[in-house]
Amino acid sequence: MRRSHVFILISSGDAFDDSRSEHQTEECEMQLDEVSEVVDLLQIDVESDVAEGRPGREDAGCSRNVLRKQRNWERQLAAKKNKRREEKQRRRLNREQESGVSADNPQFTKRVMKAITRERLAEAQFTGLKLCVDLSMTDSMSDKEVSRLAGQLRRLYGSNKKATRPFRLFLTDLREDSRLYRECIRMNDGFLNYTMDITEESCQDLFPAETIIYLTPDAEEALQTVDADKVYVLGGLVDESIQKRLSFSRATELSLHTARLPIDEYMVKKNNSKNFHSKILAVNQVFDILLTFCSTGSWTEALQAWFPQGKGYVVIPEDSQPQT
Repeated sequence: MRRSHVFILISSGDAFDDSRSEHQTEECEMQLDEVSEVVDLLQIDVESDVAEGRPGREDAGCSRNVLRKQRNWERQLAAKKNKRREEKQRRRLNREQESGVSADNPQFTKRVMKAITRERLAEAQFTGLKLCVDLSMTDSMSDKEVSRLAGQLRRLYGSNKKATRPFRLFLTDLREDSRLYRECIRMNDGFLNYTMDITEESCQDLFPAETIIYLTPDAEEALQTVDADKVYVLGGLVDESIQKRLSFSRATELSLHTARLPIDEYMVKKNNSKNFHSKILAVNQVFDILLTFCSTGSWTEALQAWFPQGKGYVVIPEDSQPQT
């Protein structure tokens, strides 16, 4: 008896043009993956009877064996196709949920989205709300704290890039010979190309003192709204030793008006096993809350979305909140 092997090869087709959409590219990749698995599945053994005088019963058994293998292969191929179809749908739904895309709001290619982002950030340089990160306190921070702050600045800029109405950002008191400057370049790809103002000057050097509001958790007054005529300052500080009132002391030293996020007005302490409650937030977390408030006009939504659950606070039900 001679055994021969039949291999069925399927061409992947011509390369896709670079200008096609991301959706088409993903579909091509999935088809190529499917081709690889199909080639593995399509190795079918075909037995041919070359011996003389083989009984007909054995012929029938051979044919049934080939048919059985074919049916088994078809079932496996159908299962693979169904699995890939479901995975493709799941990925599409995830993309739509993450980007707000729907049938009425078609998805743009990455190239178009990058162009839109650049345009929004460029426009924000002239019309955006102004926010400074005061980086004058980094000399008192450890190397680990400096690295954490560099990561927070990267996330802050990432949130601003995604915003429909981004802020105009300023990194003030950032010297080129400082540890933070070197760490930002090391950790953050393209840091020097960020669409923001990086300066060694202070916020007071850039703006009139009466327009500046320094956001600090130790301020008495709660921030009610975000005004286009004001400049908001966040203290660029990571302090694992929890030295209290550092940013408030800095604002007082500069004789600047201070305000805090309205956490006490919209949130209450939640019982937890460690009895831990903190209003100290990372720079990027405060910024995300401000961005969401500017987009929705709701402190409830902003705090609900971005205030970390591990801080021991929960949002007050709306019917118990202060009337604004």
